[in-house]
Amino acid sequence: MKKTFIAAAILAGLAFTGTANAYQSEVGGSYSYLDPDHGSGVSQFGVNGTYYFNPVQIKNSPLAEAAFLDRASNVNAAVNYGDNDGTKNSTYGIGAEYYVPNSDFYLGGGVARDEYKVKRYGVDNKTTRYNAEVGYLPAPGLLVAVGVQGYDVKDGDDGADPTLRAKYVTQIGQHDINLEARGVFGDGNNKQYYVGGDYYIDKTLSVGADYTKDKSIDQDQWGITAKKFFNENLSVDGRLGFGDDKYNTYTVGASYRF
Repeated sequence: MKKTFIAAAILAGLAFTGTANAYQSEVGGSYSYLDPDHGSGVSQFGVNGTYYFNPVQIKNSPLAEAAFLDRASNVNAAVNYGDNDGTKNSTYGIGAEYYVPNSDFYLGGGVARDEYKVKRYGVDNKTTRYNAEVGYLPAPGLLVAVGVQGYDVKDGDDGADPTLRAKYVTQIGQHDINLEARGVFGDGNNKQYYVGGDYYIDKTLSVGADYTKDKSIDQDQWGITAKKFFNENLSVDGRLGFGDDKYNTYTVGASYRF
């Protein structure tokens, strides 16, 4: 029943249309459901927010890509919280993006805290994660960035690995597309890869697909995504993820701009 409801919610509102004006803040919420092959399902709720230093100009860009194409510097924060039968799994994070004025350079970074607690077994794990990037925009709509991704486990290991990321938004015929890729290149099996893309049916509606591989835990997943703006400020989005050993995920979200 949950799967049917979530799949339906992902596609809800796709018949609406709308255009957006300039905005300076965006807030959102999400619900995710993890459906493993063995054991019970896991639910997680999230909230996020972004504040842009200057109003984001929409121009003629896809609404979902307006901030990127406008090179909008910002600060952002996100919280994800899950509590399932005494097992708590939460993440708290803040970050920032800065497009250097009068240049094609980009700086980005963030820090997050992961907390995993299982009361019945006395498990209480805390991990701090951080990342930093330096990027360059060699052409309109294209960003290439290199950086580092690190982690520090309380009373445990720590480490840092180099990263490489690219994002490209362009137009093919009458439609826009977004292409993204990211790699984390650690020692041994400590490697992660991500590729994804979105096809904009119009400026308000996109469908896409992605693939993630995490060699450190020997797990990969394919995803199908959709996002729709159905008035000047409000959007809905969703993702269906299909992984190894039926490690499937279902996510729905909504965002509001002002």
